[in-house]
Amino acid sequence: MCEPRAAPRFRCAPSPRRGEGWGEGVTHLSRGRSPSPNGRGSRPSLPPCLGIIIAAAIALTSASTAHAADRIRVAVQRTGTLAWELDVIKVHGLDLKAGLQIDALELASTEAGKIALKGGSADLMLSDWLWVARERSLGDQLVFYPSSSTLGAVMVPVHSPIASVVDLKGKRLAVAGGPLDKSWLLLQGLASRTGLDLRRQATIVYGAPPLLSEKARQGEQDATLTFWNFCADLEGKGFRRAVEVASVMRELGAKAPVAIVGYTFDAAWGARNKSAVDRFLGATREAKELLAGSEAEWQRLAPRIGVREPGALALYRQRYGEGIFRRPIDEEEADARALYRVLAEVGGTELTGVARELDPGTFYRPGE
Repeated sequence: MCEPRAAPRFRCAPSPRRGEGWGEGVTHLSRGRSPSPNGRGSRPSLPPCLGIIIAAAIALTSASTAHAADRIRVAVQRTGTLAWELDVIKVHGLDLKAGLQIDALELASTEAGKIALKGGSADLMLSDWLWVARERSLGDQLVFYPSSSTLGAVMVPVHSPIASVVDLKGKRLAVAGGPLDKSWLLLQGLASRTGLDLRRQATIVYGAPPLLSEKARQGEQDATLTFWNFCADLEGKGFRRAVEVASVMRELGAKAPVAIVGYTFDAAWGARNKSAVDRFLGATREAKELLAGSEAEWQRLAPRIGVREPGALALYRQRYGEGIFRRPIDEEEADARALYRVLAEVGGTELTGVARELDPGTFYRPGE
């Protein structure tokens, strides 16, 4: 953990009387001279107490060096964007530069990360402010700092007539992430303002993103609402973005795309380790800028991402760079508050809990 540890205390043992040893397990320090292999006398040995003081100083120095870096345990999905950023941080020594020891706890899903965070085996994870707000309404004091506003879209074949939300009426729409996916709820919120109830007036199919992408290529659905990286894959395979989730947000009252996903951690832990948290956020910002500006980084990460085709990697880089969080936190929170009301209305208590407004303490502010 990041909190400083108390240094061990040492004191000198009394010198043994002539003829007595120092005891088992402790090196014997003779007061006299002992014969050397070449027949000459050895140099005088150090006084016993001084020898222990020197040994203690060496131990303290080693301990100080070993614990100089603040440790942060991060729950991460191996194929997720945070895993890419942690890879860049490690390769470029940004963790050492920030005085951090970042331990990545690789997990299979976001749900596993939530369990690790709440169970105390992880300090930080990537989640969304909607979940943070719900947990706060239930008594847990989690906080959130924005990471990325890179969002998905409704993808359709390039020659499809679908061009807006109203065009989805009567169509077969596949939705990645399930019935409580935030992009899906926002899409429903916008559709309802035109008098369209997508759950009743379209055929909805839920599924895992890779499966839905495969079925889209096979022509089994008219449109697919999916995550940004799967959108990038489909763009390179004859599909286009018919409805941008970022545009949906604007039509629902946001002034700019909102970073729904961000770094999540316990508020009390963050307060105790504020310097380490802020340094971690600084390191991730540097990693993001490196990724946005370097084609070579994407080529290096291609095996981890699972994409090797240069055109697809270029799209990944473009979409990733577009979503880097850069605007003032107050503006971000104001837009999140507007969208929260829509999500609470569409998703109900199952999504947001009892809170109908975004809790004022949801967003973490570095340096404050």
